[in-house]
Amino acid sequence: MASWLGGLGAGLGQSLGQVGGGLSSLTGHISSLTRDMLLEGAEELRDESTELQVSNSRLREIESIQAAQKSEVGRSGMQNERLKKVCGDLEEKHEAAELQIKQLSIEYRNQLQQKEVEVSHLKARQNALQEQLQKLQTAAQAAQLGIVPPTTTSASFVPVVRHHSSGFQGDDMDFGDVIWSQQEINRLSNEVSRLESEIDHWKQIAQSSKVQRTNDDEQSEICKLQNTIKELKQNLSQEIDEHQHELSVLQDAHRQKLVELSRRHREELGEYEERIEELENQLQQGGAGTEVTDHSKIGELKKFIQNLPTGKAESMHNMKELEGHIKELNRKLASAEERNNILLKEQELVKVEKSQITQEYERLNSEFSKLQNSVAEQETILKEQGGKFQPMSSPVEEEVLRLQQALLDAEKEIQRLNSLKQADSFIGPGEDFPEVKTDIQVLKEENHKLRKEKHMITLKEQLSKQRTETDSTINQLKLDIDTERRKVSELEVEKMEIIKELGVQKEKLTQCTFALNDLHMSKQELEDNIKGLYEKLKKAQDCNLNNKKEIAELQQKLKEKEEELCISQNKLTKINNQEYNISCQEKEAEIAKLNQDIAENKQLSKILEKSVFDLQAQNENLFADCEELKRQLHEAITEKNKISLEKGTMLEALTMEKGQLESELNQTEKRLLEQAHKYERTIEELTNTRSLNTTALQLEHEHLIKVNRERDFEIAELKRNIEQMEADHQETKEMLTTSLGGQKQLTELIKEKEVFVEKFKNQAIQVQQELEEYIKASKKHETVRQNLEEKDKNLAVMKEENNHLKEEIERLKDQQSRSSVVAEPKTLDIITELESEITQLKLIKNNLEEEIKFHKKTIEDQHQKTVQLQQSLQEHRKEIDESKFQCEQMNVTHEKLFLEKDEEIKSLQRTIEQIKTQLHNERQVIQTDSSDLFQETKVQTLNGENGNEKHDLSKAEIERLVKGMREKEMEIKHLNEKNVSLTRQIDQLSKDEVGKLTQIIQEKDLEIQALNARVSSASYRQDVLCLQQQLQAYVMEREQVLAVLSEKTRENSQLKAEYHKIMDMVAAKEAALIKLQEENKKLSNKFENSSQDMFRETVQNLSRIIREKDIEIDALSQKCQTLLTVLQTSSAGTDNGSGGVNSNQFEELLQERDQLKQQVKKMEEWKQQVMTTVQNMQHESAHLQEELHKLQAQISVDSDSNSKLQLDYNGLIQSYEQNERKLKSFSQELVQVQHSIGQLHNTKDLLLGKLDMVKPPLQMASSSVLQASGIPSGTPSEILSDHCKQLQQELEQVKKIVQEKDVTIRTLQENNQRLSDSMAAKSELERKGQEETDSEMKQIRGKHDVLQKSLKEKDLLIKSKSDQLLSVSENLSNKENENELLKQAVTNLKERNLILEMDIRKLKEENEKIVERCRERETEFRALQETNMQFSMMLREKEFESHSMKEKALAFEKLLKEKEQGKTGELNQLLNEVKSMQENAVTFQQERDQVMVALKQKQMENSALQNEVQHLREKEQRLNQELERLRNHLLEMEDSYTREALAAEDRETKLRKKVTVLEEKLVSSSTAVENASHQASLQVESLQEQLNLVSKQRDETMLQLTISQDQVKQYAMSLANLQMVLEQFQQEEKAMYAAELDKHQKQITEWKRKAERLEEKVESLQESLEEANAALDAASRLTEQLDLKEEQIEELKKEGEIRKEMLEDAQNKLMNLINSTEGKVDKVLMRNLFIGHFHTPKNKRHEALRLMGSILGIKKEELDQLLSEEQRGVTRWVTGWLGGGGAGSKSVPTTPLRPAHQSIFNSSFSELFVKFLETESRPTLPPPTLSVHDMKPLGVSGIGKPSSATSSSQMQDAAGAGTSRRPDANPFLAPRSAAVPLITPAGGPGHLLMKPISDALPTFTPLPVSPDASAGAVLKDLLKQ
Repeated sequence: MASWLGGLGAGLGQSLGQVGGGLSSLTGHISSLTRDMLLEGAEELRDESTELQVSNSRLREIESIQAAQKSEVGRSGMQNERLKKVCGDLEEKHEAAELQIKQLSIEYRNQLQQKEVEVSHLKARQNALQEQLQKLQTAAQAAQLGIVPPTTTSASFVPVVRHHSSGFQGDDMDFGDVIWSQQEINRLSNEVSRLESEIDHWKQIAQSSKVQRTNDDEQSEICKLQNTIKELKQNLSQEIDEHQHELSVLQDAHRQKLVELSRRHREELGEYEERIEELENQLQQGGAGTEVTDHSKIGELKKFIQNLPTGKAESMHNMKELEGHIKELNRKLASAEERNNILLKEQELVKVEKSQITQEYERLNSEFSKLQNSVAEQETILKEQGGKFQPMSSPVEEEVLRLQQALLDAEKEIQRLNSLKQADSFIGPGEDFPEVKTDIQVLKEENHKLRKEKHMITLKEQLSKQRTETDSTINQLKLDIDTERRKVSELEVEKMEIIKELGVQKEKLTQCTFALNDLHMSKQELEDNIKGLYEKLKKAQDCNLNNKKEIAELQQKLKEKEEELCISQNKLTKINNQEYNISCQEKEAEIAKLNQDIAENKQLSKILEKSVFDLQAQNENLFADCEELKRQLHEAITEKNKISLEKGTMLEALTMEKGQLESELNQTEKRLLEQAHKYERTIEELTNTRSLNTTALQLEHEHLIKVNRERDFEIAELKRNIEQMEADHQETKEMLTTSLGGQKQLTELIKEKEVFVEKFKNQAIQVQQELEEYIKASKKHETVRQNLEEKDKNLAVMKEENNHLKEEIERLKDQQSRSSVVAEPKTLDIITELESEITQLKLIKNNLEEEIKFHKKTIEDQHQKTVQLQQSLQEHRKEIDESKFQCEQMNVTHEKLFLEKDEEIKSLQRTIEQIKTQLHNERQVIQTDSSDLFQETKVQTLNGENGNEKHDLSKAEIERLVKGMREKEMEIKHLNEKNVSLTRQIDQLSKDEVGKLTQIIQEKDLEIQALNARVSSASYRQDVLCLQQQLQAYVMEREQVLAVLSEKTRENSQLKAEYHKIMDMVAAKEAALIKLQEENKKLSNKFENSSQDMFRETVQNLSRIIREKDIEIDALSQKCQTLLTVLQTSSAGTDNGSGGVNSNQFEELLQERDQLKQQVKKMEEWKQQVMTTVQNMQHESAHLQEELHKLQAQISVDSDSNSKLQLDYNGLIQSYEQNERKLKSFSQELVQVQHSIGQLHNTKDLLLGKLDMVKPPLQMASSSVLQASGIPSGTPSEILSDHCKQLQQELEQVKKIVQEKDVTIRTLQENNQRLSDSMAAKSELERKGQEETDSEMKQIRGKHDVLQKSLKEKDLLIKSKSDQLLSVSENLSNKENENELLKQAVTNLKERNLILEMDIRKLKEENEKIVERCRERETEFRALQETNMQFSMMLREKEFESHSMKEKALAFEKLLKEKEQGKTGELNQLLNEVKSMQENAVTFQQERDQVMVALKQKQMENSALQNEVQHLREKEQRLNQELERLRNHLLEMEDSYTREALAAEDRETKLRKKVTVLEEKLVSSSTAVENASHQASLQVESLQEQLNLVSKQRDETMLQLTISQDQVKQYAMSLANLQMVLEQFQQEEKAMYAAELDKHQKQITEWKRKAERLEEKVESLQESLEEANAALDAASRLTEQLDLKEEQIEELKKEGEIRKEMLEDAQNKLMNLINSTEGKVDKVLMRNLFIGHFHTPKNKRHEALRLMGSILGIKKEELDQLLSEEQRGVTRWVTGWLGGGGAGSKSVPTTPLRPAHQSIFNSSFSELFVKFLETESRPTLPPPTLSVHDMKPLGVSGIGKPSSATSSSQMQDAAGAGTSRRPDANPFLAPRSAAVPLITPAGGPGHLLMKPISDALPTFTPLPVSPDASAGAVLKDLLKQ
């Protein structure tokens, strides 16, 4: 057991060491991977900025990986703590078990001491009996007068000294010690039986001598007999003491064994604890081992925990074995006590007198009471033990029952003895002997019954017969001592020889066991290697499947690229039809580029076809190798089964194959790693080539695209060859082909023209490659045939050996059958012996079957473990697939978000276009109103007080425009900086990616060359041989993969449904957002419209009030001027020439005044409208900027969410996905920059158009003003010129600002030529069209529409290209994910290798256990052989005894004849005795015959055993030869198996120690044998005692056999119970672990779900937060605007109230004036006229009269009549003048002008005034009576007024257009107030100056405009005009 435990500990140590090595190798692998990644990154870096970026990204990746690993380490730490707790619990349980075992051992030692005391008492009694026997013999000799001399002395009874006490050191000699103790027990029993026979003999002699002797002699003989009884008792006590000493020695030996077992167990526990600490230290040092290492550690710790209870069970098993051994000793003691009791009872029967019988009876009672006490003590002890140990209660209860049965038997015997005592009292002394004989027979029958109950009836009957024989033949033995001595010496010589042979055989068997162990170790190593090869084949199969998946994905990408080509071609054809010549050229250049790309793709496809063809060839070779490997595996399994019989004949072949397989697998692993690197690099190349967008890197981009396209076309051509491998992917392919069927036709038309020639070349190359492959395949077939032939030879050899073994087995069976045939006619005793042997064999068979079941269970457990590992692998794969699917979902959501953002950008473009149209309308407004504007400035200079205020207002407007321009400049600068930074980032990214792509392509080409070289090399053939055997495994894995695929499809469908639900929710949320945004916009528009309406109404009211007040002021100023002129005329005196005034100048001044007033009003209204439009534009631009910021924020949020999710899934994908996100953000920012640049261009074009339209009207207005103001005084012309100069300076400043802005816009255009060429062309065309006439504007608009369409098409092209880039990047990311999956699969396979190695180590340990059990069985077999030899010796002795008995019978007959001659009475007695003796002799002869038959059977068995020994010797020779060969082979393999060599050395040292111990024991045994032989030669007299000892030993061995069989049954029962308990324990542990795992997995899934829910909630909350912030911003802006508008409204209300008060005052004054002046004549005027008439000379008084008549409205005819009647009298003239005569003409006659020589000073005031009035009344047509209801167009009153032609015509255009459009109202003119009637009723007489405003003055009709019309609509109307 110790060696077994040692082997188990060594195996566990090796397994833990290998696990540690595996962990260190994994950590090393991880560190080397990180180092390689860093080195590759360092090689790829070029610039410092790129190095910084890459290093930052790598640092982020490493930090994320570190965080994940820390979390994993935390988990593993938790698991380690849990495992430590479990280990602590198990250690505590172990310590408690040790304490319990110690208590049990102490109790058993106490029991042993008690039993030893009892044995010593029995030995003392035996010595006393021997002394009594000697005394009886001497007395009988004295009675026979010295006929027979005393032959024995007390010295002969001295026990033989034994030297075996020193042998209780090792485990191997325990069985020998037991046999020796049994031999001594047998010897003692034989001595007791011999003494009993002698007692009977001497009793008979004494009875015969009693007749002659007197009572005195009888008394003396009684005294002698008593003395002899005392001596026998003393001898018995001495022997019991010796037996007790031997038991104490055995107890010490068992104690030493327990101490050694506990020490070993503690040492193993310490080693395990140290190993666990080392593993924990390695974990802490490694910092962050991957999930793979943690899982392996957890698995190892779990295995260690599972092994700990097995170790505990083993220790418990050892304890139970020790307890069983102690129980055996107790049974032996009980049997010895029973024998002593039987002897005592027989001695009591021997006693002659009743006193002696009573004494013996009392002593028996005392001994029985002692036994009862001991039994009671044992029962109490057992009860205590039962209370302590429940599992050990069943055997203890059985022992208690047995002891109770023994007590009952003893009581029955006591009752029987009492009855015998009573019978003896009635029967006389002469009848003692027949009663004693009957009692003996009854006792013997009871003994037989007891032995039948113990299943050993036959053995005890033989013993009883042998005892009777010995009783009858003691006399004959005395005569034949000499012959027996010779035979004894011969037997001793034979014993010595047999012992020597046994020693030799033991040494040989130990050597064979060592050789078998070595063979088993090598066999397990080969099995390990085979399993490793099988796992590597599985890895290769997984790699092949992944390669197939990658090929399918590449084909799908080809289809997508072809579709993209078709889309681009369609777009190109549309663009060619719509664009101008410039766009046509650009598109032709793009088409040429696309054609080049197609050609490059074709070349790429060719290269890829070649590479795929090579891969296909490799796959075929791998399949062939897989098949070969599977065949080899089946052969290896069959050979493994034969190895157990052959013992290693095929080891060399397997080791050679193992080396080849290892080399081949190393090559395949290298090749697979290289292929994985290749695919990773190709994927990185594809990503980098697709991510390039800039024109600076187009050449490198085109080169990379060529290589890519060539490989893609190669993959497309190889599709046909791989259709058989892609049967699993047909469903997905059919879906793709149905969706892409329509687009394939266009791509195939392009392909057929260009690839047709290349196909023929490829076909020729393929034919050549196929020929080479066929040649290689033929060579491989030859090698395979050779291998098959060799294996067939090996099979034939194996079959021959099998036949030999079968023949030997049949021969052995024949021998057994013959022996059974011989035994058939024999008696029942032999049959019972055979039955007992059959029961033993059945027990052995049952034990073996139980062991087989145990091994099967272990194998099933291992299978279950492998199944669990496979399930865990499948779960890992499912998790990886789920992460893939989630990544795909994220990509789909990103695509949808991008589409939505593109739609939002389109809506923004539409709003920008609307703003453009509004700005165009504003330009036209500026064109139409510019002349008015600058004429108004002139009027302001003329206008005095009012003009200065309005000039200040125009300055404020200019300042506001300048401020707006400055803000636009700031925005332009900010956008420029953004654009420059974006372009730099794009250039850096493109450079980095191009460099990486070029490096990757070069590496790929080198790898392709290396692969081609490797394919052509010889190692490839070996790979083919290896991989042919993998085909069958691939088929099995294919089925598994199909099942997994079905599960994955089901999971995908579920995930898709969930995804659709989520997308519906997202769409609903987005729709709600859009609705809210629209509602916000509507509310803001309503608010703005309402504010604008209010503003308009207030402005209109104010303008109306101002205009009315201006009219009143003008009327008052006119009155003032007329009064001044009258005063000047009055003051001038009576000069005729001084009273004339130029009426034309006066009219012109009045007209200019009215025009200026109207223009000022228009300017104010226009100014307010422009302000409102500018404010609206600013608000809209702010809204657009806010929306752009929102979009950027959403993009940043999306990128953040992307990074979080992808960090969770794969730490290694982060760098690539960050690059993707950067590219996406850059593309989106580019789109935003394009929109901003378009807005800037539009604003610039609008400003340039305004300035260009401002320039020509300035010149026109200045010229017109100069022409108009050339005649009057020079002061207003100077003022006009100064004001024009100021305006020109301001215009120059504005021009300078515009020029600076042009410079900035040109720099922007230079930076963004690729994006803004078409926009610049449009701006130039618009500038040219604006500089041309208005007639060309329509053509320019048409061109502008066409250009907008082309721009939209360009934007669509850009969007399609960006979509293509996104799709390509997504495909590449998918490929990278798949590559990482391949890497994970490789790591998983490595973990499988480690797990399988651990399982193989476990199997090795179990094999070692089985070998140790076989050794134990061999030792038991040896012990049985020794017992058989002893039985044969005993049979020979019995034969000699039968001969001596015959001789003694003859001697007795002679004696009887002599007695007949002398004594007739004695003759009768002697005759009776002779008859009884003859009957006994007959029975003895029958028994001798039976013994002879048994001897013959034993001889047959011995011969069979000798044959087996010869076979074993031959096998030993074979094994020795194989051992020498294997040792040589192991010497060669020492380098690769250093650890095993060390373990073997440890084993050798242990075995050498054992050999030394065995040698010492052999020396001690040999010395003991020599001493025994010397004592036999010296002590010739003690030969008879030795014979008796041999017979007793045989009896004892038979008893021990029965005991051992019972013990074997108990062991079998305990083993079965233990196995059941172990199985239940293991099942409970498995269930516990499974439940815990399920719980943990459920918890993990729940936490993941919670995390996802929280993330979704966080995202929704962030979105709602952003929306709320946006709403708050909008609300704050609206509140600010509302506050501003409210302040403006309050100010305007105050101004309105002030103006209303002024208006009311003016209206009241006007009403008073009208009431006062209407119907009245100015007295002063009439007096002046009257006085002037008399002051004028008489020759000119008629002129004065006419003037007065014209003033009074008298007609010319009436004046002529009055003048003609002048001579009649003054009274009539006066009466006629003063009478106001009626209906005369109102027109004043045209007086001729004064001559030129007459100066103004000579002319009088009346003459000047008459001229003024004539000019005023010049129009031929009568002035129109303008009422409110019949208003006419302005042109009616404008006829005949040349001075006012310019102004009136311009105003007519405006007013006429306004009236033609809408006759309701005018926004520029408020309606006339009803309070001021400007027109008098027609036909009323009165003076010109007395009227408020004459009909001659020009009045303007108001332009009606509805109050609902907005400023934008007004501007549009004006622009249309």
